[in-house]
Amino acid sequence: MEIVQIVGLGLVATILALVIKEQKPMFAFLLAIASGVIIFYFLVGKIADVIRILERLAVQADLNLVFLETILKIIGIAYIAEFGAQMTRDAGQGAIASKIELAGKVLILVMAVPIIQIIIETVIDLLPA
Repeated sequence: MEIVQIVGLGLVATILALVIKEQKPMFAFLLAIASGVIIFYFLVGKIADVIRILERLAVQADLNLVFLETILKIIGIAYIAEFGAQMTRDAGQGAIASKIELAGKVLILVMAVPIIQIIIETVIDLLPA
């Protein structure tokens, strides 16, 4: 039922933002940011639960936790970059939003390099000499 609360908050914030936007566009933008942060706060507990489950599964499978940690960081970068880009786009700054997305993609690539390196090394080790 949390989705009902989240959607309700989003709809109320949207209606308020539309009403306020005519008189005070800056307050409407701040309301949008605040509602986004509150919605994210609703999700923090669920995200923590998923991370705990994934960590437990990784330990049971005897996987290196560094890989899981890196993948979770990559997912976090993607979500944060998307959130920032959308908020910036809502403020009418599409060019800045595009730069945020680009930065997110570059940081994801940087984070993925060690995993890609290990995959390539593993494939090379499997090939006959």
